[in-house]
Amino acid sequence: MESNRDLDVDLDPNKDDLPLRANTNHMLVRHYVLDLTVHFQRNVFGGSIVLFLEPGVVSSKQGELGSISNTPVQNRSQVSSKHDVSSPITPEPNKVIPPEEPSRLSGGNYVSSVLWGDESEEFTLVLDCCDLTVSKVEELDVTTVPDLKKLDVDKQHANTDHPSSGLVQRLVSMPSVCWRLQHELYVQCSHSSTVHNVQPLRFHTDQWSLQIRKEGVCSPHDFPRAVRIWYETKPTGGSVRWTKDQDGRCCVYTMGSPINNRALFPCQEPPVAMSTWQARVRAPCDYAVLMSGENQAFPKPAETGFLQWDYYVTMPMPASTFTIAVGQWLEAGVKHPNFEVEKTDKPFDKEPSFSLDNDDQQYVCSHMDYPCRFMVSAARAQTVIPHRVFAPPCHLQQANDMVLPLLPLCLTAAHSVLGVHPFSRLDVFIVPSGFSSLGMASPHIVFLSQSVLTGERNLCGARLCHEIAHSWFGLAIGARDWTEEWISEGFATYLEDVFWSHVQKLDCREAEEQRQLKALLRWRRLSDELQNSEEELQVLRPNKENTGEVSESGASVVKHALNPEKLFMQVHYLKGYFLLKFLADQVGEEKFLDFFKVFVGKFHGQLILSQDFLQTLLDTFPGMSSRGITLETIFSDWLDTPEMPEWLRDACSEWLRTPAVQEVKGEVAKWIHFSGSGGKGSKRKRAGPKVNFKELSPEQLVLLLEFLLEEPKLSLSTLRLLQTTYNLQAQDAEVKHRWCELAVKHKNTAAYRDVEQFLIHDQAMGVYLYGELMVQEDARQQALARHCLSIIKDDMDQSARSVVEEMIL
Repeated sequence: MESNRDLDVDLDPNKDDLPLRANTNHMLVRHYVLDLTVHFQRNVFGGSIVLFLEPGVVSSKQGELGSISNTPVQNRSQVSSKHDVSSPITPEPNKVIPPEEPSRLSGGNYVSSVLWGDESEEFTLVLDCCDLTVSKVEELDVTTVPDLKKLDVDKQHANTDHPSSGLVQRLVSMPSVCWRLQHELYVQCSHSSTVHNVQPLRFHTDQWSLQIRKEGVCSPHDFPRAVRIWYETKPTGGSVRWTKDQDGRCCVYTMGSPINNRALFPCQEPPVAMSTWQARVRAPCDYAVLMSGENQAFPKPAETGFLQWDYYVTMPMPASTFTIAVGQWLEAGVKHPNFEVEKTDKPFDKEPSFSLDNDDQQYVCSHMDYPCRFMVSAARAQTVIPHRVFAPPCHLQQANDMVLPLLPLCLTAAHSVLGVHPFSRLDVFIVPSGFSSLGMASPHIVFLSQSVLTGERNLCGARLCHEIAHSWFGLAIGARDWTEEWISEGFATYLEDVFWSHVQKLDCREAEEQRQLKALLRWRRLSDELQNSEEELQVLRPNKENTGEVSESGASVVKHALNPEKLFMQVHYLKGYFLLKFLADQVGEEKFLDFFKVFVGKFHGQLILSQDFLQTLLDTFPGMSSRGITLETIFSDWLDTPEMPEWLRDACSEWLRTPAVQEVKGEVAKWIHFSGSGGKGSKRKRAGPKVNFKELSPEQLVLLLEFLLEEPKLSLSTLRLLQTTYNLQAQDAEVKHRWCELAVKHKNTAAYRDVEQFLIHDQAMGVYLYGELMVQEDARQQALARHCLSIIKDDMDQSARSVVEEMIL
């Protein structure tokens, strides 16, 4: 088979590309069953994962490939029977005894790098994996599962030499109308015994992968189809954060790491490896487990002192979308305990159930077969999906007052623009303070930073709209090549404004004025980023014409994914947003949004490249080509170059003339005049002239402070009056960030306490403020930066911490 050496296995640590090692063209994981326990005393997850596998399109001979696609093997049969979108009955498992100690050598089948040999003739299953301690890999004998043997195995799936293979193939190929039974059988199989009288599967780990072989097996078709891996995570693994919440209590969560979930469980990371999963997680009784499953889990008693939580998904998605958060969270808006321990055998009575009626038979989806909400009329009419909000106790009241009332409004706005919600429920969770972003969306769950809880509702509402937009763009429709982040972030940024104006019930003029103000703020941010970052990181399609291509095995690398600077850049958000704004300008926003809805209907449940969206748009609006707008010009002007597009430079001058911006400019002139009036220390200056300052929106305040940041000098009395006039300490985090920048630039020592509070409590936004504190070579400011880092460094996101330490140490 293909040697791993063509993938640059042992990447130079000075390089910033992320390897995707899984050989998805040879073998695909169709379903995962995780069975894990959370050990807070050691900061690890421990247990097992079972992989149900299906060979790719390869010939029976070693190394001979048939027609291999870059997309997974898919069952594209359309759903025409009734769907039961309620939860499966999870059978009680037969007890399986795990290895006593998670040492790689305990199973006796770990092979050292010296003996492994990359040029072996045996087939190697390669999984993405790092920072995991694997103890054993086993081949499961699914023929011992009585209910599975009742399935009819037709000639297509029959394998007389390997009966287990035929049964697993029949299992993974079951139509979605049978998903409840399918999930029951997956769990039963995951607890089956190992194949008797055979050697354990041999395995080897390197920095980025877990590699598995069976002695004498040289073809994917002869490789075991059900494999169980016993393992533990490591406390320092990069996929999850073991930390304390804002009340000082232990917790753990997946934090959107650039290495995704490979340090949480061995998996296939390439986006094309779309799979379903089930997970049973045991945690201490006073902890709640939130996950990206489609069911609302009700805990059941496990061993003494623990509860078990069962989640699942029926929509195949990349492994990177798997999300978990375990802690002592509380639910906003309820007075009783969050989770009632389940005592019956019917844990899913409270789950809504949608099924197809006759009218739904006419709706046809293009994706692989799964129980799709787009096909169900009741789901299409559901403007607000069931939702909950969780937070640590200290933020529960803010979550109740700010997030909970906004959530149904944002969900309604999103439905009015894009139609059916792709996912059946939504949990929103206020993450610990060390989270390095304002938000992160996963299926059925959104993480929000505590930074959105202060000030007026604008920042929180807009961020909710942004994360909700990812349900359609980023999740239901994903990028086939991870370097094309703009497909997710550019779309969410564009739709954020559309949804938020709906929530605010603005008329057309007000909505347009607000969007132009936000466009100007984003243009200023993009301009600054383009001037202060590497050109290589500014390109939205860095692989250009090679985008979406992978090696013979399906492996690839993600350019710059590990570059710490890239993690804090917004070019994919901003330039992607402006590209969509440019395209909307060509056809009109109303028609553009109508096109979005049609595009979602056609492409949900699938992965796309830029050209899929752009070519569909150009085909829908053929008049664009007559104005010189083609796929090639969009690539050259927007996606394949770091430059600022000409349209954007011209549009900026228009945004500067809008009434909201002119109003801000008028206020800026007043402040500059005030700062320059009176002599230093004069009575007149201390008292200040009589000036009537207008009330400004949060976005206008941000622009006002940015304009004032361009002034070489502002008096301290001006800064004091600024603070009291707009009550800047109580504003949202975007406003406070600019206020802190002003305080640092003009050495306003009276506001250093504000700077300290911002750096400690708004870690998602404060990274580059450390650099501003250091660059002026002021001893007091540098001491402030080091003091703040010393307080929060143990709770910081590791990427953020490394960037800050490079600035100040």
